[in-house]
Amino acid sequence: MTGRAQVTAEELAAGLPHVLAAPKDGAAVELLCLRPAYNERRFVDRITMTRAGGIPGERWSTAPWLRLPDGSPHPGIQVSILPRRVMDLVWRDREGTPHPGDTFVADLDTSEANLPTGTLLAVGSAVLRVSEVFNDACVKWKVRYGSAAKDWITAPGHPPLRLRGLLCSVETDGELANGDVIRALR
Repeated sequence: MTGRAQVTAEELAAGLPHVLAAPKDGAAVELLCLRPAYNERRFVDRITMTRAGGIPGERWSTAPWLRLPDGSPHPGIQVSILPRRVMDLVWRDREGTPHPGDTFVADLDTSEANLPTGTLLAVGSAVLRVSEVFNDACVKWKVRYGSAAKDWITAPGHPPLRLRGLLCSVETDGELANGDVIRALR
């Protein structure tokens, strides 16, 4: 989909049932993205993740948007997973508007009901832990995809749906690649 028109509140409301019908498990990793610096995107086929360092080459270790009280990067924001159906709904101008910047995209139900905080996700040889940190969509999300897209994330009843996706920490070091399947370890 191309063009500058941003998604409307009506389109988001109409698209919500489709978003909520995403698979509960077994989604494939798509669009692996590294963010080495602000507003930079580098698409790769494979990434390494470590519990101590997050993703080598990412700005998490040097410029995180959330820190612990001691000033260190918050481990709960090492990895972000954007639901494919949300991305397809809001990211309309793929050439003129930057990729959202999530580590990867997956056609996955990221709701609290499906993947509660603390859930372990096996993907490639890595294991991720679903974080308690809520991804409420930053101001860049609003600028790029519109006020309606930002308001939709935090609308009454929507926060538990985690429409902006999951934030995770790396529980077990490993590698993952485009096409690897995500499995919840229940």
